Amino acid sequence: MHGWAGHLPKPSVRTIDDMRTVLADPSCRKYGTLYSMYRDLAKSEEDLSWLHCRNLRYDITVIPPKNVCGERVKTKGHFHPKNPAGVGYPEVYEVLEGHGHYLLQDRTCDDVVIVSADQDDLVIIPPEYGHVTINPSPDTTLAMANIVSCAFESEYGVYEQYGGGAYYEMADGSFRKNSRYLEVPPLRTIRAAAILERFPACRGPLYSLIGNDEALSFLNFPEKHLALFAALLD
Repeated sequence: MHGWAGHLPKPSVRTIDDMRTVLADPSCRKYGTLYSMYRDLAKSEEDLSWLHCRNLRYDITVIPPKNVCGERVKTKGHFHPKNPAGVGYPEVYEVLEGHGHYLLQDRTCDDVVIVSADQDDLVIIPPEYGHVTINPSPDTTLAMANIVSCAFESEYGVYEQYGGGAYYEMADGSFRKNSRYLEVPPLRTIRAAAILERFPACRGPLYSLIGNDEALSFLNFPEKHLALFAALLD
């Protein structure tokens, strides 16, 4: 896999049955695995120790192309809770292979953004934004890495309650509003490269940032970077 030459353990998987509550068509009669998640990875014991000492985790997710009853394959979607300082935990992703669409929405659904990312792009998920990752390709696998704090459990409730994110990306490439949300703003699109221009401390490859406290401290202490986060999705 591009960007990863280390060992991969047995993955956790999401099946269509696991995802049925967030699909555009919850009555979809297809079955099987949609994507695989490899958790808590490192290329050396030294790297693993550095991550664990800082309460961080490096993961890889692999999302093969799939038409799920008319919808592009996606992750389930989740929010992050607030840290002890009262600011939501952020996250950072890197596209290892393929092309990804990151559907971000704030908790009040006043802002909904698609971040479009190509191979080697980094995507920062700011505090208080939930996110769904979509593989928009009909024929190419999306593989992505992430580094995230281990200090919390992801919150799936909003996505389960509303049947997914504010928009569905359909197999024909169109975006369809999720009618279970009372009001949905127009969808904005941002290139991943534009986001990184506003967050200069975080530059890829993502794995190379392991060992760099300055680059990754924002994952546990976002309150120290509020000015940067405020302009991240402008």
